[in-house]
Amino acid sequence: MTTAALAAMEERLPWFSALGAEERSWITLVARSGIDGFVQWFAAEPGRRVVPAAMFDAAPRTLTRKISLRQTVDLVRTTVGVVEEQIQVAMPRTDRQVLSTAIIHYSREVAFAAAEVYARAAEQRGTWDARLEALVVDAVMRAETDETVVSRASTLGWQARTPVTVVVGTAPADATGAAEDVRRDAERLRVSALTAVQGERLVVILSTPELAAQTASEKAVGLATRLSSHFGKGPIVVGPVVDDLVDASMSARAAMSGHRAADAWPEGPRVIWASDLLPERALSGDGHARRTLSQDIYGPLEAAGGDLLTTCACFLDHGGSVEASARALYVHANTVRYRLKRIQDVTGYSPSDPRDAYVLRLAITLGRLASSR
Repeated sequence: MTTAALAAMEERLPWFSALGAEERSWITLVARSGIDGFVQWFAAEPGRRVVPAAMFDAAPRTLTRKISLRQTVDLVRTTVGVVEEQIQVAMPRTDRQVLSTAIIHYSREVAFAAAEVYARAAEQRGTWDARLEALVVDAVMRAETDETVVSRASTLGWQARTPVTVVVGTAPADATGAAEDVRRDAERLRVSALTAVQGERLVVILSTPELAAQTASEKAVGLATRLSSHFGKGPIVVGPVVDDLVDASMSARAAMSGHRAADAWPEGPRVIWASDLLPERALSGDGHARRTLSQDIYGPLEAAGGDLLTTCACFLDHGGSVEASARALYVHANTVRYRLKRIQDVTGYSPSDPRDAYVLRLAITLGRLASSR
């Protein structure tokens, strides 16, 4: 029967012929063990228990990685079909009905046994994947990302060379299953996600080609907003978009710094871009935020000339009054308005907006301190 079963597999299952010699030999052992197990199971005396699942003990657990559950079902179905055919040919007519009924019951037990084997293997892989994912996230948070970390992430299905952003928020009260929930919803959004709970924080690393667009910040905040229900109470900070997982530590650093400083701006949105917290991050001791304010805001403002820096400082000193600033600068009010527009073009911040004015004031202070050294 084993020979007939293998011949049927060759004929009916196209993928069987593509297997290596080692895999085919293991399948032969499983098929022979299953057929022998049916004979023992049918002939067993009352009170003696024969376990159909024992047929899978003949093969190593690594076989579940090379042969899918669907393929295993095909193998079992083919083998059972061959046994049924042989019963109708080789056995006496008076025994055929009993044996056919018996093979149906036996095949049911074998099917459950196969499902159990693959379920156990999936649980083991899931536990290992969770540990590996936590190691990758931890490496990103500790700025120890290299090609080894990228290789580990690739085993989890991570796509290399795609833009990345890191999102940091408070972990939910019941963090059990939070990571799995985030991954499930991220898949629905067609976004790759690595996530881990670190103490009281929930860290999510998101990647999608859409983050390569000019509106990357808006897309990143939008993705985080759609996943925000999985976080606990408090602000959720989205780090800047970087080119690859290797550079994700820069995004993680900004997101972590923003999450620590977000309590200083309770009026802000729940899901917030890390750059929108530059003042709070700078005041809380983030050197990168101070350098960003000094070099990326104060620097261009000073380099632009045209009295933009003087006008900005004067406008802020006079409480945002165009007329008062014009009198102090001895220029027309329209000149002040023109310069304010130029300031916004150069820095991206409007002195007329209270929040932007706060950013500009701190940038000017830090820039002057850096220039005086």
